[in-house]
Amino acid sequence: MAKIAFIEHKFSNSSLSLLAATNKIMAEYARQNYRLTLRQLYYQMIARDLFPVEWVDPQTGTKNNIKNYKRFGDLINNGRLAGHLDWDYIEDRARETVFPSFWSSPASIVEACAQQFRFDKWKNQPNHIEVMVEKDAVSGILAPVCSRLQVRFTANRGYASSSLFYEVSQRLSDKMRDGKKVIILYFGDHDPSGMDMTRDIIDRMGIFTFDADIEVRRLALNMEQVEQWNPPENPAKETDSRFTDYRDQYGESCWELDAVEPRDLAKLVTDEVESLRDDDLWAEAVEKEDDAKARLNLVAETMKQEDEENEEDAEDSEDDD
Repeated sequence: MAKIAFIEHKFSNSSLSLLAATNKIMAEYARQNYRLTLRQLYYQMIARDLFPVEWVDPQTGTKNNIKNYKRFGDLINNGRLAGHLDWDYIEDRARETVFPSFWSSPASIVEACAQQFRFDKWKNQPNHIEVMVEKDAVSGILAPVCSRLQVRFTANRGYASSSLFYEVSQRLSDKMRDGKKVIILYFGDHDPSGMDMTRDIIDRMGIFTFDADIEVRRLALNMEQVEQWNPPENPAKETDSRFTDYRDQYGESCWELDAVEPRDLAKLVTDEVESLRDDDLWAEAVEKEDDAKARLNLVAETMKQEDEENEEDAEDSEDDD
């Protein structure tokens, strides 16, 4: 737990109740090794109808609006600063600090290498799988799942640049030359632009791969999932140039990935990827990898023993002096 009070702040009883509910939700997801963004946390509050009745917008009849999102953000900020919320529970995907690693001994880095050592288990698989998402906000949910499944993960952050598509297409072209079937699993918002981005990926990847056979599967967010999961809705932006076509097909409401239960998104990726891999080939690669890790751990253990013996010799030498 990392609740630290940096300021004094007086909260109303209603705000204290919201902070208590927030703590409960964050702790629930922390137990599953998830850290939510502010927006994901906000949608959890909306989905569970935890905001007070006075937060209802009289014009729209809903609590889901920009005003309440900002109001909740201010409450969370003050709650953290005043020591009511754990600092470790919420992540900011837009701002990360990069820092080099350090090691206490040569043995420690070999030991770390043993823990991190991976064979490319997809090398002999017939399929090459990659996951792309429209927004970076869900990276905290999907990136660890993709890492465990050993598939590449890319956050496009909206309509991706030509540079990104070029780099991806070169990698995928190499895989196709190796005889692999390439499949991109895509996640995007269900709104005018979010739905169109699936088309954009297909068209632009086709340009850079000369219309090679790359399959793009939109895993989420789709209307059947909206009907099944019933995430909080928002009004679609009428200023979006794709609004009219979207409205004609889906209506005037839209839904964000951030509003979907993280476990559902993680399960979508896991189930789809595992259905596309050959389990026998995977098991062979895992066995080979485990053997290599064991050999590295043996080297690390030998180096540790040598370090301990050298330290003992050094202490004996000091005693003799």
